[in-house]
Amino acid sequence: MAHSTGKIIGQRILGAIPSVIGVIIVTFVLTRALPGDPAAFFAGPAATAEAIEEVRANLGLDKTLPEQFFLYLGDLVRGDLGTSLTTGQTVVYDLMTRLPASLELTLAGLVFAIALALPLGILAATKPNSWIDHGVRLLATAGVSLPTFFTGLFLIYVLYYKMGVVPAPLGRLDILYSAPPKITGLYLIDSLLAGDLELFWAAASQLFLPAVTLGLFALAPLARVTRASMLGMLSSDFIRTARASGLPPRQVLFGYAFRNAMLPVITTLGVVFSFLLGANILVEKVFAWPGIGSYAVEALVASDYAPIQGFILTMALLYVVLNLLIDLLYVVIDPRAGVDA
Repeated sequence: MAHSTGKIIGQRILGAIPSVIGVIIVTFVLTRALPGDPAAFFAGPAATAEAIEEVRANLGLDKTLPEQFFLYLGDLVRGDLGTSLTTGQTVVYDLMTRLPASLELTLAGLVFAIALALPLGILAATKPNSWIDHGVRLLATAGVSLPTFFTGLFLIYVLYYKMGVVPAPLGRLDILYSAPPKITGLYLIDSLLAGDLELFWAAASQLFLPAVTLGLFALAPLARVTRASMLGMLSSDFIRTARASGLPPRQVLFGYAFRNAMLPVITTLGVVFSFLLGANILVEKVFAWPGIGSYAVEALVASDYAPIQGFILTMALLYVVLNLLIDLLYVVIDPRAGVDA
């Protein structure tokens, strides 16, 4: 078991190296192809040609593309992602400051989606072609069809503007509260570790609406895959044998069918999580959430190369780590996966 797990880790890390190199090259080329001149943008509209050239030289943009690329690689080896011209801080500092906000939002949305998608998928599979099944498929279709910004604005209009049951969508905390002492960067966990339940509920209330908005979008693929996988398992021979042997229905459903149906669900879960982490930009904008998505958009508008490159490289590395965790989870759920590896 330990040998197969180590082999899986080694294979995935080696397999990820070409992908990461490709991401670095493509990101560098695409950022240089962005419209606009960063030197002119940061020199200001009243700057002279000499001032713009001076800014360009300070940014290293007067060098050839190969020279810029090798300088960029040298900085990456030293762990230097550059400095953001819009914030004045290093990209590493900005990402480390904003990444916990995006992770907290994504994880909360994913927990909400899982809490609804798995029971709904199982219920739809146990009652195929019933009104419950049709309702779940309708909900899944609506969830994946509606844009997240529309869902977010609609929920804000109904729950905040009309009903007043949620706080104003103005970031991670109300202006009356201060952030908890930073331990993990996740306000819910840090407030609990600090023993401040009032701050915990304040952070949870701010997180509720954006998490639901994101979770409704993630719910659709998870519910559909759970339903399809459970339908396949419930019609398989070993499930019919288990039922014929007189095993309790709950044991057959959860102990045999659901456990074996989890592998495609876990695969979808990993894909959805990685997608949400990089694609929650609209949700962050709608709810003024200070995450890395909104940070990347601001850098993109300003043609600020370093934050964009740092954002994409961070997403690529997170995706590699996430795929590795999914592969290890396969071994836990189905030990045959480790043997095959």
